[in-house]
Amino acid sequence: MRGDHIHIRAFTPEDHGALLSLQERNREFFRQFMTTRAPDFYTVDAQRRIIERDEKGRRDGNWYSFGIFLNTSGELIGTIALTEVMRGPLQSCYVGYCVDRDQNGKGYATEAVKLAVDYGFQELKLERIEAGVMPHNTASMRVLEKCGFRKEGVARKSVEIDGVRQDHQILAILSDDERPS
Repeated sequence: MRGDHIHIRAFTPEDHGALLSLQERNREFFRQFMTTRAPDFYTVDAQRRIIERDEKGRRDGNWYSFGIFLNTSGELIGTIALTEVMRGPLQSCYVGYCVDRDQNGKGYATEAVKLAVDYGFQELKLERIEAGVMPHNTASMRVLEKCGFRKEGVARKSVEIDGVRQDHQILAILSDDERPS
C-alpha cells in the first residue's frame, strides 16, 4: 500500500536485519511508549521469530503487521500492525505503530495509519479499529485524531510500559465514520 511519502508492506524473512536495526536504534525512544521487551528482544533470532509470528497471524487472519518504508530510499522507518482481529458480531481490531525517532514529525505515522485503516476497512471488512495511547503522548493522539479516530475513554493501568502499568486513552474509528482525506 503506497502513500505520497511512505509505503507499508508485510515483512519478509529478509527484513529481520532492518527490523533489528530499527529496534536497536530506537531502543530508548520506543521504551517510553512500547510494551516491556523481553531481554532477548534485541537479537536476530527474536526478530526472525517476530516475522514468523506475523506471517502466521496473517495466515490465521488475526494479525496483520507491516513495515513502514520511505518511498524515496526504501528505508524501514517504522512498523504498524492491525492486531487481535475479532470476527463475529463485531469485526474489529487494534492498531499500533512506531516510527523512528529521527523520522517523527514528518507526517509518516499519519500516512501509515491512514493506509492501515483503509486496509482494515476495505480489505479485511472490519467495522471498528481501536487504539490505546498513554495520555501524555499527545503526538500519537494527534496522529490518530488526524486520521478520524475519536476519544472514547481511559483504560486504567491497561498496558505495561517500561515495567509500569500505564493508563491508556482509548480512541476508535468506525467503518462508517467520516475520514479525513
